[in-house]
Amino acid sequence: MQKSSLTDLADRLLAEAREASSGRSARTLHGGHTSTMRQTVIALALGQRLDEHENPGEATLQVLRGAVRLATAGGGCDGAAGDLLVVPDARHSLEALDDAVVLLTAVPLARVDAQAGSAAARP
Repeated sequence: MQKSSLTDLADRLLAEAREASSGRSARTLHGGHTSTMRQTVIALALGQRLDEHENPGEATLQVLRGAVRLATAGGGCDGAAGDLLVVPDARHSLEALDDAVVLLTAVPLARVDAQAGSAAARP
């Protein structure tokens, strides 16, 4: 069994993000080549953003600290500490409205499709 303190990690990553020229820092908590799901903690200093990118598959963002805006060409959604945002099935960006830390939980689409095929093949 493994245990991680999201509070301690959020503090460390936010301090790193504030010092980094990119204004961000991240650590993968769970996931890798043998895992279906990946969980990554991402810290963004105020005003920093993850530019528009493709949807990874099924994904959510849990806001651990601060406030963020998750946006697509069709609109956006703001989230604050304690909120859970479902990542839309579209190109999207993420902007820190305050110093912010989020927990990204994602299952890449290729892995979701592969599991569905495996399940369909079972008797």
